[in-house]
Amino acid sequence: MSEKVAVVILNYNGQRYLEKFLPIVIQHTPEAKIIVADNNSSDNSVEFVLKTFPSVQLIVLDKNYGFCEGYNRALAQIDAEYYVLLNSDIEVTPCWLSPLIQLMETNPRIGACQPTLLAWHHRNEFEYAGAAGGFLDILGYPFCRGRIFHTLEEYKKQYSTAPIFWASGACLCVRAQLYHQLGGLEKLFFAHMEEIDFCWRLQNYGFAVWHCAESIVYHVGGGTLHKTNPQKTFLNFRNGLALLFKNLPISYLFPVIFARLILDGIAGIQFLFNKKFSDTWAILRAHFAFYQMIPQLWKIRTKSSTRSLKNAYPSLFYRVPIVWKYFIEQKKYFSELDFNNFNRAYFAYTKTSLYNL
Repeated sequence: MSEKVAVVILNYNGQRYLEKFLPIVIQHTPEAKIIVADNNSSDNSVEFVLKTFPSVQLIVLDKNYGFCEGYNRALAQIDAEYYVLLNSDIEVTPCWLSPLIQLMETNPRIGACQPTLLAWHHRNEFEYAGAAGGFLDILGYPFCRGRIFHTLEEYKKQYSTAPIFWASGACLCVRAQLYHQLGGLEKLFFAHMEEIDFCWRLQNYGFAVWHCAESIVYHVGGGTLHKTNPQKTFLNFRNGLALLFKNLPISYLFPVIFARLILDGIAGIQFLFNKKFSDTWAILRAHFAFYQMIPQLWKIRTKSSTRSLKNAYPSLFYRVPIVWKYFIEQKKYFSELDFNNFNRAYFAYTKTSLYNL
């Protein structure tokens, strides 16, 4: 029998988070089926869930497939109308789920949404991984309402429910049919930037992505891979380039990639001066790994059936490099950015796709 909503937690060696947060998910989510998909953990996660939470469905994968393919394989076994991909290191709040589903049901062209993500350790601040919804600048750098680079804003309910460009994979509500129709998360990415790629594809197919301000969750962050880990640097830089190569209109592809390669080089030099040698090496490895991915990425580009955003780009993106705004103009907060550089065009586009069907 199909479920209305399935909340799916992908776990890899996260028993400590399951112990802390899974009881809260169960308590505050009576209206959904709760499922833990285990990515072949080597800790005691599987035994812990089986013994402690018999009401929770458990899916055990035969190896660690990473975030992307792990979810793809787990969700292929789950029949529901809506999926909520929920990180194991998230604390949900009372009535967190119903506003997300209510928003999705206001219009069938809303393909995915996210709640407000606040920091678990600093509960009055937005959280890095998604804050109040994400955007991209003209060079493909991600930033959020409530977070630009490493500057986190204090949460003052300043961002209302609104369309965004990408929703955080830490807590992503998506229509199940669309998830499978679009092929799920891009397995080539393994982890990191996959939600941006997925939301980009959603919009290529004419669906919108939203932030739901009425739903609030708290995210620890770095539960599987800490932000100081060079492997995280590797994945972010490699997948950032792969994201652009896979999705940019061809007329913008090579100029933007070239600019990113230069800026990545500057970032590597900065790491070097700060004696973060492993991060510099991670960027170099990321570039070579990206070059190796190009044949596969090109095949994906040519095979994908698209409702292209080529006519909307760059109006769907912040048209000034966010690097310039942040480091040169010292614009540290989303509210300080020039509204006319992306919001008006983006919101107009989104409203068109939502309401003029």
